[in-house]
Amino acid sequence: MGLNSSPGTLWKQHRLDREKEEVDENDANMEGALIARDKVGVQDFVLLDSHTSEAAFLNNLRKRYQENLIYTYIGSLLVSVNPYQELDIYTVTQMQLYRGVNFFELPPHLYAIADNAYRVMCNEYNNHFILISGESGAGKTEASKKILQYYAVTCPTTEQLQTVRDRLLLSNPVLEAFGNAKTLRNDNSSRFGKYMDIQFDFKGAPVGGHILSYLIEKSRVVHQNHGERNFHIFYQLLEGGDKDLLCWLGLERNPQKYTYLIQGRCAKVFSINDKNDWKIVRKAFSIIDFAEKDIEHLFGIVASVLHLGNIQFEEDSNGHAIIRDGTQIKWISKVLSPLNVDLAFYARDAVAKAIYGRTFTWLVNKINSSLANQDSTRKTVIGLLDIYGFEVLDTNSFEQFCINYCNEKLQQLLIEMTLKAEQDEYELEGIEWEPIPYFNNKIICDLVEQKHKGIISILDEECLRPGEATDLSFLEKLEEKVGDHAHFVTRKLADQKTRKSIDWVDFRLLHYAGEVTYCAVGFLEKNNDLLYRNLKEVLCNSKNSIIRDCFLLSELDNRRRPETVATQFKNSLTSLIEILMSKEPSYIRCIKPNENKEPGKFDDFLIRHQVKYLGLMEHLRVRRAGFAYRRKYELFLQRYKSLCPATWPHWHGPAVEGVERLIKHIGYKPEEYKLGRFINGFINRKKPLCPENRDFVRLSQYYYLMKLRDHLPKNVLDQSWLKPPSILEETSEMLKKICMRNLVRKYCRGLTAERKGQLQQKVVTSAIFSGKKQGYAESLSQPFLETRLKESDLNPKVLQLIRGEIIKYVTPVIKYDRNGFKARERLLVLTQSSAYVVEMAKIKQKIEYSTLKGISTSNLSDGIVVIHVPEDNKQKGDVILQCEHIFEVVTKLCMFANKQNVVKVVKGSLRLRVGSGKEATMVFTVGPEPQVFKDKTGQLTVVRAQLSTGRNLEASSFASPAAESPPKAGSHHPVSPA
Repeated sequence: MGLNSSPGTLWKQHRLDREKEEVDENDANMEGALIARDKVGVQDFVLLDSHTSEAAFLNNLRKRYQENLIYTYIGSLLVSVNPYQELDIYTVTQMQLYRGVNFFELPPHLYAIADNAYRVMCNEYNNHFILISGESGAGKTEASKKILQYYAVTCPTTEQLQTVRDRLLLSNPVLEAFGNAKTLRNDNSSRFGKYMDIQFDFKGAPVGGHILSYLIEKSRVVHQNHGERNFHIFYQLLEGGDKDLLCWLGLERNPQKYTYLIQGRCAKVFSINDKNDWKIVRKAFSIIDFAEKDIEHLFGIVASVLHLGNIQFEEDSNGHAIIRDGTQIKWISKVLSPLNVDLAFYARDAVAKAIYGRTFTWLVNKINSSLANQDSTRKTVIGLLDIYGFEVLDTNSFEQFCINYCNEKLQQLLIEMTLKAEQDEYELEGIEWEPIPYFNNKIICDLVEQKHKGIISILDEECLRPGEATDLSFLEKLEEKVGDHAHFVTRKLADQKTRKSIDWVDFRLLHYAGEVTYCAVGFLEKNNDLLYRNLKEVLCNSKNSIIRDCFLLSELDNRRRPETVATQFKNSLTSLIEILMSKEPSYIRCIKPNENKEPGKFDDFLIRHQVKYLGLMEHLRVRRAGFAYRRKYELFLQRYKSLCPATWPHWHGPAVEGVERLIKHIGYKPEEYKLGRFINGFINRKKPLCPENRDFVRLSQYYYLMKLRDHLPKNVLDQSWLKPPSILEETSEMLKKICMRNLVRKYCRGLTAERKGQLQQKVVTSAIFSGKKQGYAESLSQPFLETRLKESDLNPKVLQLIRGEIIKYVTPVIKYDRNGFKARERLLVLTQSSAYVVEMAKIKQKIEYSTLKGISTSNLSDGIVVIHVPEDNKQKGDVILQCEHIFEVVTKLCMFANKQNVVKVVKGSLRLRVGSGKEATMVFTVGPEPQVFKDKTGQLTVVRAQLSTGRNLEASSFASPAAESPPKAGSHHPVSPA
């Protein structure tokens, strides 16, 4: 509910701002910027005389483009036409010119959109996003970079914040190097989706950021179409890397030497300077705070992918693939296991794609950690969405299907937040309105994503079902289940004329942007995205720390089938849409003027097609027929109350009445504004239901319930709940309880026996450690494994010695002996009745659970656990162990022994028995780095380092009454993470 002003009175809103703001010397300069050239055509399509004429729309766009005026408004939406050349409109002078200026006061520009979002965010303290959309090659990535540069230059700063700005800016060239490539339509095409939140503090200064990435096109690593390149980083490394680096990586400068770089036959591109881009990327790594070791490992991975591509196979006498030329083997860690030649090539490419895809995710996470803001105070954000544009290639595969589905979702979002939302608002407010027809692409989104019925669900079924599933069987299932859909056709379903243009392995979708024919070959393989287990094992044990971070050993023990690529992508898109729906939007629609990337060329047919599918004419009609300015009563009154004596400095009464008094005082005519029809209902909304508020309350209830339906919690941990109007508070609380009960019931029914057992263990862990031991909170998300080592990993002699007992858990540990406190590598074996400390083929100590006196661990994250045993002839003393997964080990030990109450988390000191009649005391100290060593007095000291926040992690030491001999050199032992 609020005040709405017609386009004809928009100048009055400007006048209000000008009357309210003090005029300074810069105004003359701003007015002077409106030179004659800027006034070619109209700067806002809303002011176009023939606003219903597509020809007039294109004519205005063409006039301005020919004068290099690439920006035009439709109300607050910006239309941008790619100039395919550098224009002198992005200087620091231009940035300062648009800074803090009213939106329509200067010619249309990206900077005006950026500045308006920033000023509204600062004034109203809410979150914004800027949606940059258009097809591939329309200039979305460049627009995103220009906006980021604008904020870096114009926002308030300090020396400390300058580092944040530099990292925000330089994250772009790094991500472009690893995520962008030359395609037929664009020399710097984003082959992944990117959403970046820029975080601002209460002063409006950028203090941090966070990046979400979506579906990098991994298939490009191993295959490129003619006229296209692999990702930029490969060529940058070969062209710009110094001689020593290339020698260390085993690479040559010539890209023609590498199979993965020659398929597109265009390694050198005139418009791309790989050598210069390499320098920028190297500089960016140092600014973003990458360690030299990380950079070394990162380039090692890039080189390894190139070497992988050069591995060739031939068949031996057994039909197995063998390496034809061993030259490349010294540059990679292991040879692929015996497969036939086709499977060997498939495995080689699968490894290359997996390595590159996961490394890219690691890279994004690494950049995020450098952009993270540690200050917990509330931040406002402006999000920038730069995501791959709509694509139609000669052959469209699974990647184009995902990319175009993404664009369908964004188009749906634009419709929901502009065309549909605006017309719904007029209907809600009771304002006279002639509905503007538009194409709602929800029908296409449903075709792709509908549960159990959509294309993604059908694809997943084929990937997961037992038996022989092929791309052709997937195509047959599509024909069977969605064959009658108006936007879907195959050769079998098409009429005689259409059939000629569709192959037997193709299906065609009629998208909002036009028809796209997809080749189904490869859909199942790309959707499964599986890697042979033995190859995963090799990667998990890599010496490259990045590869180890990307391929975790826990994956090998996880028997659950991972989500398919399409489902992951669908879920991430749903999350993205939820993020965007929670923010105030600004829109930039990018248009590609021609297919050849020629400056000054305006292809009427191509541009008309884009204007049509982007819905720009419908948007113009809605803006033209509607109200260009609207604000809630409270916000309008707060901003302009100083213009009326009756409302200044404070208005005591309903905001609606204050607005009425204000606009009458200013002199608005009745036809120049409208007030929502529910003013009376709004004023009486808190009263019991009565004729004055009935319509308003009923409509409020309806809209709340409809909105609630789309914003229900997704799981039991999601505590979000849409705030209800006061009259629905009781109903809302009841609905919340019902919803949570359903979610809990659904969650419990979905629990497997294995998962249930894990949760029971986690409950025990919580009772023992919650609030008592450092590292507990971080351990919550890490599932306990059934065992860390298999029974088959134990020496057969050990198995023989403990025969008759069921082995439940085995894990590697460090044991500190009682004579000299020397560190020994051992195994801890837990059976149903005893705990064993094992060395190779020997059992060093057996502890029966019935005799277990206690289990002690410190309140620190040092991984130390002491098992207390009775003083008898069988036991020489308490067992001192250090284990990597301490929460898991202690939990399993006390549960198997059924002695949860004997676990103590100690602080200050710990007494333990180290021999017959001998005791030791653990005391705490502080050390500069984590380590375990025996000091000069004979004490075993467990040192914990200081936390980066400045808070000390305490350390522990064992003080024995009888001091041992001084330590030998090299007796220090590093502390494993808990």
